[in-house]
Amino acid sequence: MTIEMQPKLARLFLYSSGFLLMITATAKIVSSVGSVRVLQISDPVFGIQFRHLFLIVGGIEMIVCGYCFFGKRVRQQIALVSLLATNFLIYRLGMWFIGWHRPCPCLGNLTDALHILPQTADTAMKIILAYLLIGSYATLFWLWRQHRKVEGRMMND
Repeated sequence: MTIEMQPKLARLFLYSSGFLLMITATAKIVSSVGSVRVLQISDPVFGIQFRHLFLIVGGIEMIVCGYCFFGKRVRQQIALVSLLATNFLIYRLGMWFIGWHRPCPCLGNLTDALHILPQTADTAMKIILAYLLIGSYATLFWLWRQHRKVEGRMMND
């Protein structure tokens, strides 16, 4: 694969990540204004109401989404996606570690409005998390390898 193709593949990953983050951020922000009981409960990891957590995390996701679509530095954009996904993984591990074995309320009352089972939404969020994690780290590794190949060619010339 030529060095000219790397930005296209990396951009494809960034646009797909941005799209997924836009959907999940919108779901969190819209859900935060709902009246579902889970919004009143304090998050066991951070100790703030899920309502506030959804607003904060949804806002962060929207910022990262915007950077995925409009940023100019591909490596930094992908690194930001990997950082966000890593934080989501750490959060989920924290929930698991403290004994929270219920589906993640990540989408709030949107699951009720769309008649989606919480377990189905939780599985979808795990798939999105895996895509963001694996995709971002794999893309960063691939870009690093491409950069190393170019440096090697330049040194040999």
